[in-house]
Amino acid sequence: MRKPALSRLLPALILCLASTWASAGTRPAEPVPAPAPVNTVPITWAQVGPTKSASLLAVPDHCLYTDCALIVVSHPRGQTPERLRSSPEFSRLTLTLLKGRFAVLLSSDGGPLSWGSPQGLQVAAEAHRQASRLLAWNGRSYALGLSMGGLMALRSTLPGGPYPVDGLALIDPWVNLQAAWHSSRTRQQEIKEAYGENVPLDTLDPLPLALQARPLPLWIASSPDDKVVPRSQNAALLQKYAPPPFSRSMPLSGPHLGGNRFSTQVGEQLLTFFQTLEERTEFDQDGSKWR
Repeated sequence: MRKPALSRLLPALILCLASTWASAGTRPAEPVPAPAPVNTVPITWAQVGPTKSASLLAVPDHCLYTDCALIVVSHPRGQTPERLRSSPEFSRLTLTLLKGRFAVLLSSDGGPLSWGSPQGLQVAAEAHRQASRLLAWNGRSYALGLSMGGLMALRSTLPGGPYPVDGLALIDPWVNLQAAWHSSRTRQQEIKEAYGENVPLDTLDPLPLALQARPLPLWIASSPDDKVVPRSQNAALLQKYAPPPFSRSMPLSGPHLGGNRFSTQVGEQLLTFFQTLEERTEFDQDGSKWR
């Protein structure tokens, strides 16, 4: 539904003012050799969400006046929206999605080590609520999770989530909280700090909950060479959550979050997945497939 002329102008004014709040970030912890960045077009970022854990929103001009969907990005372990914004590698994916006429929200998820916690989801929900008011939102959202961000992205799709999620994309994702808990003492301590001392693994692990929920279109890029996030305990177990015909699996090679995860090819496939879902029709009542 089109918005009145005044309501269309207000988001543009708010974004213009809010973009001055966005602070400079640093290069991600795992830089990879790459050709010249494709991000030659300046992107205006606005801070949204709680001030102490702000998220960053980019809205193409088109999406200020014509209905658009919102893609919520959940970051890897130890990273922040500022680091994703400043990454030449990740910027390839961001620019591809923006050119494809999607708004992009780099969610703080409540902090660098939130591990998909309920508190982190509340922060993401507030950022989403504010972001949706700064564009001509069509009511559809998609989740994109990288590494640790896979837990938050998957959690946002589950019943009772704070905003609708119509499709899920994952890159080298953690989706199995129990596997993360048992993988190292360091991760176990981080999860305790995110969830509280008594972590309810049996009730808050998103993987078993997802396997019992209504299937959702899913796009996963992962590698059998990944020694950080075992594919067999994460991405491979989630495949049954993906209904045909729009779900896709993109097999990759190389180490965790290697440079080929941020190639032009990955960006185009990711964009095609989201665009296809935007063009879809209704979900079958039994949730098993798309018409």
